[in-house]
Parts: sequence; C-alpha cells; structure tokens
Amino acid sequence: MAGAVVGGALLSGFINIVSNKSLREDVVNRVLGKKLGPGLVERLKISLHAAEAVLDDAEYKQLGDERVRDWLNYLRDAVYDADDFLDAVLTKAATKKEVRSFSLSFFRNRHRKMVDNMEEVVARIEFLVRQKDILGLQKSTKDNNLSSSSSSSSWRETTCLMEGNIYGREDEQQALIKTINDKSESQLSVIPIVGMGGVGKTTLAKWAYSVAEGFDLKAWVCISETFDVADITKKTIEEITKNSCTLGSLNLLQNKLQEILSGKKFFFVLDDVWSEDADKWKQFITPFHCGAKGSTILLTTRNQEVASVVQTCPSCTLNELSEESCWLLFAANACFPELNGNPTLEDVGRKIVKRCKGLPLAVETLGRFLRGKDDVKEWNVVLMNDIWELKNSKIIPALLISYFQLPPYLKRCLLYCSLFPKDHYFKKNELVLLWMAEDLLRLPKRGESLEVVGSQCFEELASRLFFKQEWGWHKMHDLLHDLAIFLAGDFYCRIQELGEQEKEKVLTRHLSHLPYRSLDHPISKVFKSDMKSESLRTSLYIDDLLSMKSGASKLKYLRVLSFRGLGSLPDSIGKLIHLRYLNLSRTYVKTLPESLCNLYNLQTLILYKCYMLTMLPNDMHKLVNLRHLDLRGTCLKEMPRGISKLKHLHTLSSFVVGKHKDNGMEELGGLSNLHGSFEIQKLENVVDGRQARSARMLEKNNIDKLLLEWSSGNMMVSNIETLRDILDNLQPHNGLKELKIKGYKGERFPNWVGHYSYNNMTSVILASCKNCCMLASLGQLPSLKSLRIYGFLQLKRIGDEFYKNESYHHSSPIAPFPSLEELVFHYMPCWEEWHVPDPEAFPRLRRLEIEDCPMLKGDMLNGILWRRDCCLREDDEGRSDEMVGGGDALSIRPSQSFNARNNCLPKSLQKLKISRCPKFEFSEQQQHKYDLVELQIHDSCDSLTSLSLDVFPNLKNLKIYNCRNLESVTMSEAPHAALEEVTINDCSKLVSFAGEGLAAPNLTHLQVTCCGNLKAFAGEGLAAPNLTHLNVSSCSKLEALPRDMKGLLPTLQSLEIYGCPNMCWFAEGGLPPNLKELEVGICEQQMRDLSWMSNLHALTHLTINGCKNIKSYPEVGSLPHLPSLTTLEIFGFNNLETLECNELLRLTSLQQLHIHWCPKLENMEGEKLPPSLLLLKMEYCGLLGEHCKNKHQLIWPKISNIPTIQVDLEQIF
Repeated sequence: MAGAVVGGALLSGFINIVSNKSLREDVVNRVLGKKLGPGLVERLKISLHAAEAVLDDAEYKQLGDERVRDWLNYLRDAVYDADDFLDAVLTKAATKKEVRSFSLSFFRNRHRKMVDNMEEVVARIEFLVRQKDILGLQKSTKDNNLSSSSSSSSWRETTCLMEGNIYGREDEQQALIKTINDKSESQLSVIPIVGMGGVGKTTLAKWAYSVAEGFDLKAWVCISETFDVADITKKTIEEITKNSCTLGSLNLLQNKLQEILSGKKFFFVLDDVWSEDADKWKQFITPFHCGAKGSTILLTTRNQEVASVVQTCPSCTLNELSEESCWLLFAANACFPELNGNPTLEDVGRKIVKRCKGLPLAVETLGRFLRGKDDVKEWNVVLMNDIWELKNSKIIPALLISYFQLPPYLKRCLLYCSLFPKDHYFKKNELVLLWMAEDLLRLPKRGESLEVVGSQCFEELASRLFFKQEWGWHKMHDLLHDLAIFLAGDFYCRIQELGEQEKEKVLTRHLSHLPYRSLDHPISKVFKSDMKSESLRTSLYIDDLLSMKSGASKLKYLRVLSFRGLGSLPDSIGKLIHLRYLNLSRTYVKTLPESLCNLYNLQTLILYKCYMLTMLPNDMHKLVNLRHLDLRGTCLKEMPRGISKLKHLHTLSSFVVGKHKDNGMEELGGLSNLHGSFEIQKLENVVDGRQARSARMLEKNNIDKLLLEWSSGNMMVSNIETLRDILDNLQPHNGLKELKIKGYKGERFPNWVGHYSYNNMTSVILASCKNCCMLASLGQLPSLKSLRIYGFLQLKRIGDEFYKNESYHHSSPIAPFPSLEELVFHYMPCWEEWHVPDPEAFPRLRRLEIEDCPMLKGDMLNGILWRRDCCLREDDEGRSDEMVGGGDALSIRPSQSFNARNNCLPKSLQKLKISRCPKFEFSEQQQHKYDLVELQIHDSCDSLTSLSLDVFPNLKNLKIYNCRNLESVTMSEAPHAALEEVTINDCSKLVSFAGEGLAAPNLTHLQVTCCGNLKAFAGEGLAAPNLTHLNVSSCSKLEALPRDMKGLLPTLQSLEIYGCPNMCWFAEGGLPPNLKELEVGICEQQMRDLSWMSNLHALTHLTINGCKNIKSYPEVGSLPHLPSLTTLEIFGFNNLETLECNELLRLTSLQQLHIHWCPKLENMEGEKLPPSLLLLKMEYCGLLGEHCKNKHQLIWPKISNIPTIQVDLEQIF
C-alpha cells in the first residue's frame, strides 16, 4: 500500500531467523556442486547483523523520510531472497540421499543460476548496509526507544480487568435508551452511533443490545467496508435463525427476511457501516418495514454521511472521553490499584492518558501494556516516545506505540493477520499453525515445542487486546486491523474486490483471497510481469493458483497453501518442496497424488471434512517433518503404511486401524508425541490384546480426549473375553479428561474404565455397547461432570457395580458421583431396574434425562428421586440452596410407569419435562405441593384427568401437549402470582380451562389450541392485567371469550381467535382497546359486520381467515375505520373472486396488503388501492396473480403506484 511503513523491528526478527540457520560453506558446495565465493556465507551473516543494528532507528525515521522507507523495503526484499536460498540448500542437504542418485553435472547445471543469484543477494545487502551512514541511521539504545526485548518477560496473564464496564458514557447511554423508548410507536427507527475509530461506538452498541428488552427478535450483524445487499441480507437471516441460509438471489433472500420479520418487533445492530450509497441502503432496508411498531435498527459508523443517508432519528454522536473517564479506564486496564496507588506512577499515567486524546481504544491498549509494571522508567518510556509527535498518519500514535513495544516475533505474528479481512473470525490453533509454517515464532527454549511457543505468542497479543474473543472465536478490532495493514506494506496483499485486479506489487510475498468466493477473473491476471510470483510464500484460498500455465514451477518457494473449492490436487504439488502448510478443508478431492509425499518440509496437512477422500497416499511415511494431520470428517478406509515413521506428529485426529502389520496398531505405538483429541476407529480389526497393547496408549500422556470406536455391524462376536482384553490393553494415561467408547461388543468393561485414579476425567460417553449387560464402575470418578449412556440393548439392571468397584478403597470415602451434574440415558429397551445403594449419591446432579427406556419400573425412579431429596442440605440460616442440593432439572422420557406421589420429587427440582411417559402419575391429594418453576407434559400422564394449578404455587411456565384424558385445568386459590406462560395443545377431552375464572397478575402469554371439546374458557373472567398475547384456536365447541376482556386485560396486544365457529364475538364491553395485532377466523355473518372492531384505534396488524361462501370482499360498509392499521392479511377465501378496492380506501394508514390462498381471485373492482400502500404481496391467488405479473391493462393502473409488488415470492415491481 502506498505510504505504508515497513516494520523495521519485524525485519530485525526475520534477520535473526535467517542468520540463525545453521549453514556451512562446505555443505553448500557439496549440495549445489559449485564452490561459493570466498566467505560468502560469513559475509551474509556479517552484513545482516550490521543492518540489524540500525533497524530500530530506521523504523522510527521512515515515518518522516521516504528514503529510509525505501531502504527498509529493499533490505527486506533481499533478506527474503537470502532466506529462500538458505532454505533450499538446507532442504537439499537434509535429503542428500536422494541427491546422490543424480549426476553431479546435473546439479552443477541446475543450481549454477541459484548460486549466482545468492552472490548477487549478498552484494545487495552489503550495498544497503553501506547506505546506512548516508541516511544517518544509528545504532539503537535502550534509552531512546521502547524496549521491546524486556516487554515479553514481564507479560503475564491476569484477571483484574472488569470486563464490560463503560466509563464516561452515562449521558449517551441514557439518551440512547430514551430514543429507543420514545420511538416505540414508530414503524421503524434507525439510530446511527457516529464517531471516529476507537472512540467506543461498538462498545456502546453492545451495551444497548444487552439491555434492550421487549423485542421479539434480536440480532447483531457486522457489516464492515463492503456493503453487498445480498450478502448482508443473508447474514441477517442467519443471525436471526441461527441456521445457514442457502438462498441465492436477492429476491428470495428479501422475501425470506420479510417473512421472518413480518409483524415482529425487532432490535438489530448493524456494526461498522461504511457505504454512503443511498440506493443500496434503500434496497437493503425494504424488508425491514414489515416489522411491528417499535422495531429499531442501531447502526455504528465512522462517517456522518452514512448517518445522514440511513437515519430516521437523530444520530448519537460520540466525542472523545473526558480525561477523568480515560484515567479510570486506563487504571482499570493497568491494574493501577494493585500498584498501591503510587503517586509518581499516577502522575505519569495521567500524562499518558492526556496524550491519548480521549480515545478509549488507545487508553485501553496502553493501559494493558503497562499492566503490572511498577517501574516508573517503563511508564516514562511510553510517555516520552517520539511517536506522539507523528502528524500525518491515520494511525493513532498510541496504537503505534503499542505495536513498537512488542518484541520482534510478536510483530511478525501480528502483521501476518493483515492477510485476513476486517472482522474475520479465526481460531487460535488455526493461526498458530500458520505462524509456525511461516517461521514467525521465536525459537523454542529447551523442552518447548513450537506449538507451545505459538500459543504463548497468541496469548500475549490477546492480553494486550490485539485480539478479542467472541463466542469462542477471535477477531481484531478494526482500528488494530488498520494498523496491521498500515505496517505490513506491500509484502502482504489481499485480493479485496471481486472483478478488480490488484495493483502490481513487486514486493508481495503473502497473498490471500478472503472472504471465500470465486474470483471472476483468472489469478494469472494478478501475477503481472513485474510481480515475482516465484517468490510468493503464502497463498490463502486462491483455488485456481495451480491452474496457471506455469503451474507450480514458478511457485517453488510457497510455504503456505490453502484452498476452499478445489476439485482435485494436481501432481505438480510435489514440486513445492518448501511447503509447510497445506489446507484442503471442505474441498472435493477424492484422491491425493503420490507426489505429495515429496514435500519434505510439510508440517501441517488439514483434510477436515474432505468427505470424498477415502485413502491417503502410500508413501505418507516420507513426510518426516509432519506435525499435524487433521482427518476429521473424512471417510478413510485405513491408514497408509509406515505412519509410525512420523516421529514429530503432534496432533493426529484419528487413526483408522488397518488389517496389515504396517498399518495396524503396531504403527500407532511409534507415535509417542500425540496431543489433544484422538480417535481410534475400526477397532474390530484388532485381533487380540497383544496387538492392542502394541499401541502403547498408556504412554501417550498428552492426549486429553479419547474415542475408542468399533464400527457398527453384526452384534455377534466370536470371543467375548478377547474383546475385553483388547479394551483392557487400550487403557489410556490417568490424566485423560474426556473418554468416549462406541460400538464395544463385549459384555463387561475392564476395571480401568471408571477407575478412581482418573481424577481429571470430566466427561464419559458410552454408546452403542449393544452386548453389555453391566455398566462400568463410574461412580468413583471424582471430577466427572457429564455422563451419557446410549444404546445398551442387553442391559437390564443398574446395581452396586455402577457406583463402586469391589477393589475400591479410599481413606475417606466419598459419595458416588460427587461432581456429576448431567446424567443421560437413551435407548435402553431392556432396562428394568435402577438400584441406588447410597442415599448420598449424585449430590450435585442438575439434569437427569431418560429417553426410550420403556421397561424401566416407576418405583425404581421414585427411589432415585426420593434419595435426591434426602441429600438436600441447608445453609447456616436454614434455607434450602438449590446449588447445594442440585437436581434443578429433570427430563423423563418413555418409561413404563412412574408416579410422583408422596411428594417424592426433589425439593430443589425447578424444571420437569415428561415426554412419552403415559403412566406417569401426579399425586391427586391437594395438600401435596411442588416447587416446580417449569412443567412440561408431552404425550404423557394418561391417568391425569384434572390438573390443579394450586398444587404448583411457584410455577411460571406450564406446557401441556396431548394429555389424552385431561378434562379440566382449575385454580381455586387466587391469585396465582408466579404464573407467566401457559400453553395447552391437542388435549381432545379438555372441557374446561379455568372455568371458574383465573387470577394471574404476572401472566403474559396464554395459548389454548386444538382442544375440540373445550366449552368453558375462564368464563368468570381472566384477571391478567399483564397479559400481552392470547391465542385460542381450533376449539370447535367454544362459545364465548372470557368476560370483561376490556377491563381485565388492559395490556393485551396480540389476539388470535380462529377455528372456533360457535364463538360469539360480541364480547361484553368489547375487546381491549390497546390491541395491536388481531387474527380472526369467523363465520360469514360475522365477516359482513365487523363493527365489534370499531374501538380498536391502536390496531396495526389485522389477519382475516376467510369463509368459503364469500365471493366479493370487503363488502360495502363491512370494514370499520381503523386509523392505525398498517398491515392487512386476507387468507383462505376459497371462493373469493373480486377484491373491492374502494372499501380498502377507508384504511388510510395501510402500508402492506397480503393476500394468500384465494385460488379463484381474478378481479379488482374500484378505482385503485390505498395510496399509502408500500407493499402488495399475493400468493396462490389464481388469475389475479397472473394479471399482476402480466401488467393487465385493467389491473395494473390500480396497483402501479405501489413501490413493491410480489407475486408468488417473485418481486415484479
């Protein structure tokens, strides 16, 4: 990029790497077959060190001197060339056995040019070193700049920062909330938050998002620099639904979004908007107009012009923070109180804060840098630095200081992130592997691995806020991303705009194409004659890179190569002998060429979700430097031969056992350095315990998650004891954290499964062990939190063996399952008995789920729950503590019988879900009461005929589905203060719901549907002053609504009544006047006279489910005046032929008209539709829909004034 600075200290670290490469001239001469010039290697090292001595000075001076910037560019380019040469020689030296197979004359011819180039590179560097005096570059001292070398050692992870606190924005917070609340009756409010980068716009938006209440939908969408309407619409849909959206066209996307938002009150944040294009904004915002009143879009931008384009409300402009607020933020990040409030430090700190000019990001970054440092000299180095005087940079000086104070290896790692787009989310391990491949990390100390070094580097950058974590992923703040791009210069390049070729960049060594899309022009056009494609080191997600005419021959120095949509990997991949990292994740490759095994330097091979790949190359054992092999999501038939030769293998996601000695368990025994998660698949190919023991699993101390899997197939086995012996000899080390055993066909588990020595084990899954008749002794695992047991087809009884092994002896016995919080049993068709010998068992159980266990006897489960109740302890004041007592959630699914009589449910139980348990019984005695907060009954409790809400005084949420014999839901003790939501569905025998009335002051949602025999519905009144949503539908015998709805339901906003043909709509006193949404399905006579709606002046959405005999609608005088109505939906008029436009003119605020499922509709009568309409949407409306598509001469003049017209999901105007 033009005007970008060059990382001098970055170059310093790179020089260290190059000069540290162990290389003697005799090795070069032997490998290349040509004698180098006298002392060439030594001359290279001397000149590199001479340049390194002045790099810190050059890094500062380049900010104001273009000559110094050019000097740094030329030097870095030459050092790259030198590194390529040394790397090539070292690779040849390491593979000298292969070299000897060729004639000496071959190498003399092949590498003569290479040696000549190296001599030219050394001469270039020596020339540049001589220029340092002319440029006035001097050796750096610790006193004249930030000391980066000492900064690393002082870093340590701390937890004193109070995450989420906002300083100095109280006025803006109050004003923002007031604006949102004041616009609660507006159709759509767009509120921009405007301010410069780093001033806290996103922080304020996150706060508003966290406190916003009363919205049906909430979503956070990050926009960034490219405003692509289709992409952002798709992203919005995915954020709302939490599912991937596969729709392609903008039309389909906007239809889908409109469908989701229709009638909903939403709160969305669009973060970091840059585009000022009013047309794009208008196109994007169209679907949002169909939301309910009070819908809000909060938008952050650095540009006031953007705000003027989008806003419907005054902007919230953020200025710089006050000095005092900045000091509070700085002190929190620097942990100043922990430094005993040193007055000298405070004086220097306040001066530093003053120089940050009120920008929270700068304050926070420098505070984090100085965290834990109590030497005033270190604080003064920051305060007195010359960077503060930088005048003409768009980068905040404080952020430059935060960069310059980093040690060289962290600078290298940070600048590499400029290859990713703004707001790109990445995983820590993904980035560390890339840093390793690019040689960016510091040299490991004795006993350290590269992976540990990389992890420490990442944590150091994160601790200084260069990376922030969100939902398990990491990203860079956009201003810090700008900093990385600014400092990376032309050496790092990202192909940013589709259809546009990047400017020629002679110096580019690292190239990426993100986000993942196909280039609409060949990559060869990017590599123009001046761009040195042969020097490229990085190619991220450029799928046609190897399809260029020159193929891989000009890309021989590539270190990193990633693809996304690749169909096949060409054989030429084998020419890339410098390649360290190859990522083929989610590609469609079916085979890998054998030439891949020539990649001597390859460290990382990622084949994640290569579903079509079934075999690896035969010579994989030649990849002796391979450290990471990711096979997750592949369908390998077996491992290649000789994989035990990969002695450096650090992670191997899975090992698929083959049937031969050279790809069987013996090969696994040679891999002693495995870390992290590991799976062994196809264990049916292991013949006996001796073979299993040869895997030496007990010695693999760095594995923390282990899956042992036998493939599904025939349950019959030849030798049960052999199977147990095999599993016994697969015993892992006792530091394991998670264990899963799947498909084991033995009858019993060996003793190590569940042995108390596994004191770090937190999760166990035993799945599809179809022949097992006894569970392992898992109760003695002291740290076990989650236990899941699935598919034990032969298990009939859980007894003492589940809790303790006979050989278990402990000096101070503890309760079985002392830490267990989650216990799940699924699909155990023969399980009948569950014995608990110890009443103290499961002291911390919070969730119990039993599903598809039809033979489990109810009294057994009663005993479990009764014992859980006995385990409850009290605190010092005698109060029951659910966290102490545990068991606050219980899910029970198909079992033969179970009853909750004698109040045996645990006292601490908060949530109970009963699913497909027809014989579950509740006590019918009134004096037994339950402390449940949430109760769900699904297809269960066949003996339940009457449910009294009095039995559940703390109940907040009640859901009943298909309770076959339930006849009534009653309440005699009024009021029920806890009740908030009630749903009753598909209870065919229900006759009465709260027939004597219901007083529930906190009830907000009530739904009664598909109850065909319901006659009495809160007949004596529904006293629910906070009820906002009421749905009564498909109750064919219901005759009346609750009385006095107008007085008793003052806050009702949404009412749905349909499928109740005998309903009388002339309710006493009329409907609640504040009603905003109404959906009705009524008889023909009621449809012709809607005068009972006349008091609904606040109604905004009306849906009318039609009658089969009406042919023309609405009839003259049938519609009352509804002054606030914005959306009208006409649905299911099977014989409707004519739409009467003139009657709709009475709806003066109408903005949207939806007509669905009127198959005979063909005509419009009257002059035109209301002029206020913004959207006309028709689906399955017969001939009229076709007339609209074809712009029929009689129809089109009546609708042509409407901005948006959609017919059958297609936008025609």
